[in-house]
Amino acid sequence: MRTLLFILGTIALAVSGKVYFKEEFDKSYEKRWVNSKHKDDLGKFGLSAGKHFDDEERDTGLKTLEDARFYDIAAKFDKFSNKGKTLVVQFTVKHEQGIDCGGGYVKLLKSNVDLEKFHGDTDYNIMFGPDICGPNKKIHVILNYKGKNHLISKEVPAPHDEATHQYTLILNPDNTYEVLLDNESVRKGDIESDWEILPPKKIKDPDAKKPEDWDEREFIDDPEDTKPDDWEKPEHIPDPDAKKPEDWDDEMDGDWEPPMIDNPEFKGEWKPKQIKNPAYKGVWIHPEIDNPEYAPDDELYLYKDIGAIGIDIWQVKSGTIFDNIIITDSLDEAKAFSEETYMKLKPVEEKKRKEAEEEERKKMEEAAKASADKEKEEKEDKEEDKEDEEEEKKSDSKETEKDEEGHDEL
Repeated sequence: MRTLLFILGTIALAVSGKVYFKEEFDKSYEKRWVNSKHKDDLGKFGLSAGKHFDDEERDTGLKTLEDARFYDIAAKFDKFSNKGKTLVVQFTVKHEQGIDCGGGYVKLLKSNVDLEKFHGDTDYNIMFGPDICGPNKKIHVILNYKGKNHLISKEVPAPHDEATHQYTLILNPDNTYEVLLDNESVRKGDIESDWEILPPKKIKDPDAKKPEDWDEREFIDDPEDTKPDDWEKPEHIPDPDAKKPEDWDDEMDGDWEPPMIDNPEFKGEWKPKQIKNPAYKGVWIHPEIDNPEYAPDDELYLYKDIGAIGIDIWQVKSGTIFDNIIITDSLDEAKAFSEETYMKLKPVEEKKRKEAEEEERKKMEEAAKASADKEKEEKEDKEEDKEDEEEEKKSDSKETEKDEEGHDEL
């Protein structure tokens, strides 16, 4: 019985996992988050649930408030290492302002970071999240390895709308990774293959050279093919149907020459026909050898010192809302947190957004109709005024005729 209880307890602990940091941005967030003092003109943050929400208190997040600003804010938590464990970083972002150029990513920092001096050049472990500027819309996954930042080599597209989206990064101790967008997998693989962190396993043999007699021409000119005797024809010839104008004066106009036209017998440049090259050996491939600088690393996923999270972004148009941040070693924990936050917000937000769009559409239709009705009414009024003027002119004309008739009688 004790053994069974021990096993059940062990399973429960494994399922629950460890949550290193969780943030839902209530009114007490400023006790945990520190605004950087690196620059005097950094953008300010505030709390907001946005235009469309389910539960205002639960859906309130951290919102950027000023246009054309850099934003730097960070929070510390107990230092940990993900050695031998899965690392899950998850959060939501809502670009409710219809962002045109700006970031929506977070950075995992080392525990010794000075939060008041946090800025764009501060060393970080991982940078993850959406970045949009013009046509470039991608999800950044940047991993720091031995002091150098490495971008993922495969494109991970970011959504570009005004809805809330959830971003999840999973790093596993077997050096594999996965990126989830709204709980759906959008990219996965292994770190060594999808980042240029390590030198390549193979390199071109520096001592190998293509033999001088190596022929890469698949086809060659037929040496027995000769140009026909009648091939050479001028590209343009005098127009045989042209006639000198009758009023042409040779002394005044010079000697008359017929205009030139395309020669129908012109065949262009002659080229010998092509035949297969009997000496063709194919494209020469440079031999490769093992790269002496390559050394495998089973711990590309590993960060021995994770102790803070920061938001370091530039935004042309403010209004982005960050929320529901969780850092854990358990995907189950991240999913459970998502169920209590993002998954409750998503359907309600979408419904309210559609209702708002429909209401706005109706308003625009009503405004357009009112404008058309007003224009029609004004047009009818002008036509009535014109008719009245014409009637008045006719009436005046008749009165004038009567006056003239009376004058004649007198």
